Amino acid sequence: MSKHSLVKSGTRGINRAEIVDRNFQDFLQHWGEPFTARSVDAPVSGGLTGKKLLSLFDVMMTSRLLDLTARELRGRNEGFYTIGSSGHEANAIVGMQSRTTDPAFLHYRSGGFMLARTSKLPECDPVYDTCLSLVASREDPVSGGRHKVWGSAPGWVLPQTSTIASHLPKAVGTAIALAQTKRLGIEPPIPDDSIVICSFGDASVNHSAAQGAFNAAQWTAYQNLPVPILFICEDNDFGISVRTPEGWVRAAFSSRPGLDYRYADGLDVTQAWDVTRAAIDECRSKRRPVFLHLRVTRLLGHAGTDVETEYRTLTDIERNEASDPLLLTAETVIENGLMDAETILKRYEGLRASVRRAADRAVARPRLTTSDEVMRPLAPYQSTEVEREAGRNDYDRKVAFGQRTLPENAGPRHLAININRALHDLMAKYSEMTLFGEDVAQKGGVYTITTGLHKTFSGTRVHNTLLDESTILGMAQGAGYMGLLPFPEIQYLAYYHNACDQIRGEACSLQYFSRNQFRNPMVIRIASLAYQKGFGGHFHNDNSFAALRDIPSLIIACPSRGDDAAMMLRTCAALAKVSGRVVAFMEPIALYMTKDLYTEKDAKWIFDYPAPDRFIPFGEGRVYFPAAKDLLIITYGNGVPMSLRVAEKLQQEFGISTRILDLRWLKPLNHDLIAHHAGQIKKVLVVDEGRRTGGIAEEIFTAIDEHHGSGIIKRRVCGEDSYIPLGAAANLVLVSEDGILDAARRLLR
Repeated sequence: MSKHSLVKSGTRGINRAEIVDRNFQDFLQHWGEPFTARSVDAPVSGGLTGKKLLSLFDVMMTSRLLDLTARELRGRNEGFYTIGSSGHEANAIVGMQSRTTDPAFLHYRSGGFMLARTSKLPECDPVYDTCLSLVASREDPVSGGRHKVWGSAPGWVLPQTSTIASHLPKAVGTAIALAQTKRLGIEPPIPDDSIVICSFGDASVNHSAAQGAFNAAQWTAYQNLPVPILFICEDNDFGISVRTPEGWVRAAFSSRPGLDYRYADGLDVTQAWDVTRAAIDECRSKRRPVFLHLRVTRLLGHAGTDVETEYRTLTDIERNEASDPLLLTAETVIENGLMDAETILKRYEGLRASVRRAADRAVARPRLTTSDEVMRPLAPYQSTEVEREAGRNDYDRKVAFGQRTLPENAGPRHLAININRALHDLMAKYSEMTLFGEDVAQKGGVYTITTGLHKTFSGTRVHNTLLDESTILGMAQGAGYMGLLPFPEIQYLAYYHNACDQIRGEACSLQYFSRNQFRNPMVIRIASLAYQKGFGGHFHNDNSFAALRDIPSLIIACPSRGDDAAMMLRTCAALAKVSGRVVAFMEPIALYMTKDLYTEKDAKWIFDYPAPDRFIPFGEGRVYFPAAKDLLIITYGNGVPMSLRVAEKLQQEFGISTRILDLRWLKPLNHDLIAHHAGQIKKVLVVDEGRRTGGIAEEIFTAIDEHHGSGIIKRRVCGEDSYIPLGAAANLVLVSEDGILDAARRLLR
């Protein structure tokens, strides 16, 4: 580092943004060395020419000025985001050298990358678009004013929101899926030789989601399978206020199997340019994961509200500011005869004026003004198209069933077999459908639900995964981006909680934060709920799905019988295929093998497989005994056969007629359907096998009250607020038939 780059800020004020800005101006104004002009076409080093360096420097300065403008907007209460990219501007090198068709999942400090990437696209105005995002204008081309995100549909930058590390699993999933499309003969939406780019901070590498993603990439590459992903660790030494131990990132990643490590000094753009070029070329040609450790520095603190002097000394802050990449790059530009200091300063101020003009324009643009407008891209649903797709049967079923008797002609079977038949049918219908999870291939899953699929459709479409739910759901998201129709399996409902954020924070937010420009359709099959006769304890008997219900846009389906399951799966696949939706398909474990309903061997809970053109419309429930007038039971899952047995007892003992409404679709609930039946009978018992707190009965009661006021008499039977113990003690905290019968009797009095 030369003497010219060591500019002292002194103790002028406490606004570090002003100090850093002033430092750069002072540095240029006091440059005293002679200047010798050279051709911009001459090489600066390696593959970096003067012309490319000037373009890079323009992007770096613009990125810095956007950070400064963001703080000015916040100071006037006209902007709403101040986490900036200052000190990280070297990530623009990756933006310049990668393609606009290389999917990018970006760290929130990757502003330089974003400007470099989108400046290649004639339909984009990177500076104005960023300003629209900063002021939350509904004209923001990415999120439509819903969040400040880095994203671009034409630039293949998938939007992230304040990402720490939760974007890494889906980035790895995208790289794996891109390779998978080639094996399946499916045309991906990007060129075959694309790579996936994923940037993050040095603190993020310690997050469990990141570690799982690195492991999944390494595990896959170790088996000589393609994983073309470029990990970019933007190492600024800090995670907000916590310093990263010196040398930790290098020590942790320089010798991992299946992961090629490269180090670049982002404060020296000439060196970083060549290393980045080599890293991209290696990732693209070898189709292997590459870890680019990019040294950067963090200027202006974590965000506008961060007071660095609370955890750093002023000397440390000033030393850091003296390593400002704009100072160092300006010196490189001058010493290579590309621009003198005075010209750079004029260029800097001209860019500042341009950024401010863009910000002034953006401030005047309209914001979101209604809840309907905010939520418009949240849950797309094209009902006519979905139903047409669900009932479509113009495909060759011999792929699935060969010369065997078609399942609709093979007699009634229980839930597990009808789900298996439906999955075979759907795999035949959708050549892009993939099914994966723990033990789903040769073993056929824990409950044999996927038996035969691996043999019929081969390992390219049905395959096992790592024992990591975050990886499974990350792979599902990546598959959706690449044009596949993923059906991931989570072995048990309790296991889903290990990876909740992959659905809550990532999959279900994508259409919302991208104005439905990006989508990650999937149907997540989850072995769910309780009543396994005490087997397995709480991890295998999880009766609560409250965490799923709380996720905006997620659809939850829950069949109680085999024919419903097959028809609902067709609708779920259509919801994903047509509307890009994420669906959780909860399969009641205790009903998988159930054949009898009232008495042993009565075979009244086995059902014929429905023909492939039959489906259950989204939101439609099933009504048992629709003419009954005395009591309405509203339930789902295991509660359906339990309630049917109680209804028989009520009829036999008291002559009471009971109507039973099996909701089938648990989110969003069909409030009109619930209110319709409640209004006809006036006495409602909700059998909710969920827990007392957070159970679905609360929403059902609210729906009835909002439609009918206080004119309906209501009770509920639900599980206790408890984990489920092992053995017979499980029955003490779960809904029982005796409890349902007792509640019904009290309600009828």
